[in-house]
Amino acid sequence: MDFIDLKTQYRRIKPSVDARIARVLEHGQYILGPEVTELESVLARYVGTKHCIAASSGTDTLLIALMALDVGPGDEVITAPFTFFATGEMIALAGAKPVFVDVDPRTYNLDPALLEAAITPRTRAIMPVSLYGQCADFDAINAIACRHGLPVIEDGAQSFGATTRGRRSCGLSLVGSTSFFPSKPLGGYGDGGALFTDDDALAKLMREIRVHGQDRRYHHPRLGLNGRLDSLQAAVLLAKMEIFEDEVAARIRIGARYGELIREAFGEEGVVRAPHVEAHNTCVYAQYTVEVDDRDLVETRMKALGVPTAVHYPLPLHLQPVFEHLGEPEGRYPASERAARRVISLPMHPYLTEDVQHRVVEALASAVSG
Repeated sequence: MDFIDLKTQYRRIKPSVDARIARVLEHGQYILGPEVTELESVLARYVGTKHCIAASSGTDTLLIALMALDVGPGDEVITAPFTFFATGEMIALAGAKPVFVDVDPRTYNLDPALLEAAITPRTRAIMPVSLYGQCADFDAINAIACRHGLPVIEDGAQSFGATTRGRRSCGLSLVGSTSFFPSKPLGGYGDGGALFTDDDALAKLMREIRVHGQDRRYHHPRLGLNGRLDSLQAAVLLAKMEIFEDEVAARIRIGARYGELIREAFGEEGVVRAPHVEAHNTCVYAQYTVEVDDRDLVETRMKALGVPTAVHYPLPLHLQPVFEHLGEPEGRYPASERAARRVISLPMHPYLTEDVQHRVVEALASAVSG
């Protein structure tokens, strides 16, 4: 059993992938070639923004956005502590201080009710994460940010294709960022990412930063980085976009089926807690993540039954050794810490069959009951 099945998807789109890759090999423009320009147009249209800036990874995109907003030493950027390390890492690499706000225990996304108390005169930006494939509460977050004159950057690495109140992830704030890491809802065959904005000046800055800060060849008015996207990755992503809406619908359908099976097996308030999706949201389930007691034991038992699992993420950012200097003790962010102890992700991809889902939930029931 595959945790994520990329082979079935490739077989489905093989003719398009192979043809598009062959065209890149023929024209030889391997970096920022015509496929990258085409991809940016396709993605901007899909998200509903004026601009898309394709880049080298969903990590680099966060740094590019922060640099474009002139975030640096002495500044603070607010984010959630329960996320992949890159979110806090890029804030620190920009020279700023990560300031954490605990998550809503139902969605694992930054809790807007706790946000305003974390804003100080040094706050320069807010970077909410749309974790596990569900958008954070951007209506509430943007309203608070607007009152304080702060830009909002969505870390939508896991939520591309998700919606909130009919609007798509990455088009919900001043800047949206996503990842095309292979396991993501829209994944390449290597690293990649993209930025989205309606702001013309900001888009120009981010494009320049992506290419070593140059505004024309060998002319560098600012520092940047090597954040370019390969044409081969753009070719793969263009082929995948041909079926992406169908895959998003499949993810939503498979996520709903998992929820039904888990409720049947454990009841509404059972020992396994299925993901909570807000009524106004859709979720693309970059991971299908449940909560259990004695997670390590459940993980071991499911492995013995031939069912792969994963843990995203076992140690919140404020407890990572590199951030020890921030002085955030254990117990400071209880919802994040509790989630980190209890979450476990089940196999999830658009080609998961009903039979396999039954096997997964039966194994989960066996692992939980012992």
